[in-house]
Amino acid sequence: MTAECSDTWLVLGGARSGKSRRALELASSAARKVFIATADAGDAEMADRIALHQADRGAGWTTVEAPRALARAIAENDRADTAIVVDCLTLWLSNLMVAEDDVGAATAELVATLESAEGRIILVSNEIGFGLVPETALGRRFRDAQGRLNQEVAATVTHAELVVAGVPMTLVDRSGR
Repeated sequence: MTAECSDTWLVLGGARSGKSRRALELASSAARKVFIATADAGDAEMADRIALHQADRGAGWTTVEAPRALARAIAENDRADTAIVVDCLTLWLSNLMVAEDDVGAATAELVATLESAEGRIILVSNEIGFGLVPETALGRRFRDAQGRLNQEVAATVTHAELVVAGVPMTLVDRSGR
């Protein structure tokens, strides 16, 4: 198991489970709020989704786009008075795999960044292991890589929650409170 971080969160859930809304709630009291977006608006439907997420956040957020350089974006924006929401690890992983980047190295860099975090870091990720086995080799590789990524991050963070039907359920609380 990796060393624990001071105030880091992994918020897991399925599609439209309420995980992004939960992440925004966890960040709401911070003096400074940063949203790190990992999505690329590759088509009109994705652009609409991004616009809806921006509207849900409202004013008072700084948005940083980091489709692949996630650890660097976190490190550059991390401060004790800051809450950073990363939405989401699933799209980040997809971007890494499409670019044929070294997922293991990128994950290790992310974990190291989380371990040295000063502020509150909230990572949103999809839990995709509950469904059917994907039909394609690429789909199976992605599902397996997502599961490994979620496990490594969950072993590092102080809090992990699973959001189902808008209800957060505590999986891990290493805060000692």
